Amino acid sequence: MNALELELDYPFGEALPEPGHTLEVAPGVRWIRMALPFALNHINLWLLADELDGVKGWTVVDCCIASDDAKALWEQIFATQLQGLPILRVLVTHMHPDHVGLAHWLCERWNAPLWMSATDYYAARLGSQSTTGFGGPDAAGFFAAHGLSDPEAVDKIRGRTRYYPSMVPAMPARFHRLMDGATVRIGAHDWQCISGYGHAPEHIALHCPTLGLLLGGDMMLPRISTNVSVFDIEPESNPLKLFLDSVDRFATLPADTLTLPSHGKPFRGLQQRIRQLHEHHRDRLAEVLQACQERPCCGADILPVMFKRPLDLHQTSFAMGEAVAHLHALWFQGLLQRTLDADGIYRFSAVPV
Repeated sequence: MNALELELDYPFGEALPEPGHTLEVAPGVRWIRMALPFALNHINLWLLADELDGVKGWTVVDCCIASDDAKALWEQIFATQLQGLPILRVLVTHMHPDHVGLAHWLCERWNAPLWMSATDYYAARLGSQSTTGFGGPDAAGFFAAHGLSDPEAVDKIRGRTRYYPSMVPAMPARFHRLMDGATVRIGAHDWQCISGYGHAPEHIALHCPTLGLLLGGDMMLPRISTNVSVFDIEPESNPLKLFLDSVDRFATLPADTLTLPSHGKPFRGLQQRIRQLHEHHRDRLAEVLQACQERPCCGADILPVMFKRPLDLHQTSFAMGEAVAHLHALWFQGLLQRTLDADGIYRFSAVPV
């Protein structure tokens, strides 16, 4: 555990669900953990005891990427963990592939409806038919304009035209819309929707006051700060401000709330974690500002400032987006000015005092 994690309470210690099995974290709430083929090598999924139209069953929260391995694990869970009851609905926090990839398969498998925000539903549906923000010529051009000059990396990003559809091959044709402030009755409990921005277009977290639980999705992770990136589809956005404003919305929840994150382990210490996230990004912003005070910097120049470890291509594309997000936050604050140089690269320099 690092020093920041020591400020949090992990009530289940080192316990993790075994592949294809579940671990109960609260009455009627079961934790599933599936592997991912990335540096962030797992995702947490959840089963909530439910009843719809007099039929008892389960709501699934998030799905994993579309893969044969994930389907096999789900089939094992269906056979051994559902107590003979059906999946009644599939609820997805946001449109990223590890969360929505198998939504179409699960909904078809159980004739169950999909519940998610409209913005993320339409983004996922568009992404499943093309590639937006994750690869292709537009993404390659965007990262090149922010200084990514490695020809191999740029070529690989340009060639990733099927990156999103490879993990989200289809989306259900219909969905039930989740919105900020809405209350969803799941079994015997009400869950309140809390929208979040900066990581995804319209991420939905859910808070259950009677169980003292927050399904935090990717907005509230215990060990890492979720990726906050600028992508080619919205090239002049300010997602870091959106993200930090969003996490502050959790600050009023009770101090003993058990947060169920999409990555990492369930934890208590929500207010401490919100403070840590603000401090983390404050420190990164200070580093970026100092670098731009020393000389004009493009996004690629900021990578070694913010990331001290080697990055693979998957990590580099997200790191580039995050570097630009921090440059943009300072630019929107009026602390940096931006120029498009003769070489077609955006560079940011400190505004003279």
